[in-house]
Amino acid sequence: MIERFEFSETTEMKNIAIARRRFLYNLGASVGSIAFSAMLAAEEQKTATASGPLSPKKGHFNSKATNCIFLTMEGGPSHIDTFDPKPKLKELHLKEFQRSGEMKSAMESGKRYFVQSPFKFQKAGESGADISTQWKHLAQNVDDICFYRGCQVDSVNHPTAMYQLNSGNRFGGDPAMGAWVTYGLGSQNQNLPGYMVLPEVSYPQGGAANWGNGFLPAHYQGTPLRSQGAPILDLMPMSHVTREHQRENLDLLSHLNSIHQSRHSTHDELAARMDAYELAFRMQAEVPELLDLSQEDQKTQTLYGIGQEPTDAFAKRCLLARKMVENGVRFVQLYAGSWDSHDYIERAHGNLISRVDQPISALLTDLKQRGLLENTLVVWCGEFGRSPDNGVRGGTAYGRDHNPKAMTIWMAGGGVKAGHTIGATDETGAEAAENVHHIRDLHITLLKLLGLDDNKLTYFHGGRFKQLSQFGGEVIQELIA
Repeated sequence: MIERFEFSETTEMKNIAIARRRFLYNLGASVGSIAFSAMLAAEEQKTATASGPLSPKKGHFNSKATNCIFLTMEGGPSHIDTFDPKPKLKELHLKEFQRSGEMKSAMESGKRYFVQSPFKFQKAGESGADISTQWKHLAQNVDDICFYRGCQVDSVNHPTAMYQLNSGNRFGGDPAMGAWVTYGLGSQNQNLPGYMVLPEVSYPQGGAANWGNGFLPAHYQGTPLRSQGAPILDLMPMSHVTREHQRENLDLLSHLNSIHQSRHSTHDELAARMDAYELAFRMQAEVPELLDLSQEDQKTQTLYGIGQEPTDAFAKRCLLARKMVENGVRFVQLYAGSWDSHDYIERAHGNLISRVDQPISALLTDLKQRGLLENTLVVWCGEFGRSPDNGVRGGTAYGRDHNPKAMTIWMAGGGVKAGHTIGATDETGAEAAENVHHIRDLHITLLKLLGLDDNKLTYFHGGRFKQLSQFGGEVIQELIA
């Protein structure tokens, strides 16, 4: 006769099981990692505060820039037709061109021809910066801008190039630059997300991974605002739910979640979700006023181009960006797409510039008038530049193809070397030729301007410490005042 035993799991046994899971998690692959994990936990405890993971933190060194507005021109704007004139192309216009083997891609076939810019250029400001005459408004701000012509990337494909621009990794899945910055510095306003994203109706190629937290805790991911309808869905409660009822519900939910979290201490998603609930509760009091542009006077709205076409949509995002940094948001990223001009570049780039020119100029002017530009780093950048040649010959249909070897990036405010042009491309704009740096060095420089050291801004994941630059690089000192 077989005797049956009933097993009842006591509280003490549960605690033993939990302790055993924690031990095995800390054990890792060797006994030595126990001490290592303890050191990591102690370091996290030392840097954490009662305000939570987004509480303001000191950088690794003093810096002028405390916030960043990143203007992302998705699609790859042409440096040759915006800020890097190439007179040589007028001489070579529609003459046959042969790419070198390393510059060919599977999508290229047939003969190719040099293409001159359809736009005229001017020397603007006291600095004499080169700028296309299409930039009627931004030409007034060039003395506050540092133009950099020496940057290069690795990919000619939009999604992988976007991932590399935003996270340093062409294949996605790593933390975005804004996530790294908020991880390093926290947020200056605990009632708003530290990293906010203002996309267009359609997301950029690569989607929301462009502002993801990757392997960093979920607190640091970007918060996108919808460009149409309610900027944040379900932010406000239903009319019959009072704030007191919300508070009681959140307190009960927090209590239950805390019990669950104590049993699963190695999973950070629940803690992030709990913090997100609390943040959303606090946002209800501050976000509506932040997003209400009607509170801005008519002079300011007119300055940005709000209420008129074609500037209205991007103008609203630029004004929101100013309000966000003014209210303590650490990193704001704006998107303006459709710069992928493979044909009809005069019409395509001309229309795109007319949409963003006045709003960007107004953003710089407004920040400066309010004393915010000194502490706000403004960056204008696409995922790559464009080629001096194209496969279409004759008429006005010609445009430019993708070019990872040459691009123009500009920065303003936040301690950059204003009124300077750094680096250069060759005579046709095909490749960076002076002060050449990979995009990882630009990332390191942007972190430096914000008071962060790429070699110290690390996170232990997958068996090693990881960083934005992937494996290190150097600061582009020429860009810093």
